[in-house]
Amino acid sequence: MVNDVNWLPEGGTASAHDHLAPTLQEKQRKLLMKRLLSTLTVIAALSFTLQGCAQSTEQESMSTYFAIDTSAGRMIVKLYDETPIHRDNFRKLTNEGFFDGSSFHRVISGFMIQGGDPNSKDEDPYNDGMGGPGYTLEAEITPSLINRRGALVAARQGDQVNPERRSSGSQFYVVQGRPLPEEMLTQAEMQINQSIGGGFSYTDAQREIYVTKGGAPWLDMQYSVFGELVEGFDVLDVIATAPTPRSTGEGDPRLADMPLERIEMTVTALPDYTPSN
Repeated sequence: MVNDVNWLPEGGTASAHDHLAPTLQEKQRKLLMKRLLSTLTVIAALSFTLQGCAQSTEQESMSTYFAIDTSAGRMIVKLYDETPIHRDNFRKLTNEGFFDGSSFHRVISGFMIQGGDPNSKDEDPYNDGMGGPGYTLEAEITPSLINRRGALVAARQGDQVNPERRSSGSQFYVVQGRPLPEEMLTQAEMQINQSIGGGFSYTDAQREIYVTKGGAPWLDMQYSVFGELVEGFDVLDVIATAPTPRSTGEGDPRLADMPLERIEMTVTALPDYTPSN
């Protein structure tokens, strides 16, 4: 049997099988070409798939809008480019799934809802509010970004132990707030100027926001505001008014502002989101 197209009988003389060599060589060439084309097709498909995944990952890493899904519904937040440290950190944690399974562990009606603590994933409610990713963030506090209703703001430790007002690496709050009278804004301005040494005043537009929509002006220039709610204000209100030991007199008073029923969150990037207005 001829096992090789280059096979020759002993002695190197030609044989009656020599006329088969070109045919076998041609068949082998065709077979090799077919295999090569098949391999190139697979490589091309794999390359396209990997490119698509890379583009998708890049889009998510650059997303400005994020969904916070809870048992009460969905909220959508927009991150500010004016606070790049906090913006990039929130993106990073979201892409890592850091927030998923954590809960809003502190809610105060008329004020805010707070979450982002990984400790809220465990079964010990008494350590909620004390956790984080193991680092803090440099403060990004600016007069143009205020604690308006729907503001997304980084939580932090108090000035006594944190004079630089560095932000928690993961904990945040969303302001619910209430409309405020002008005199309260004037008082807030005075307190802020005493705290920072003067030079602060609300613009007419900021005053209008606080008077008509509300917020928490006494926190301005104290915490890093890095985004705002664009959808889901009704969900914010539901979470903020969730029953707590403080509001109902039920449960452990040491957990005064913790919802009696757990409100878990999942945070995802929305690279294709377009605001409705």
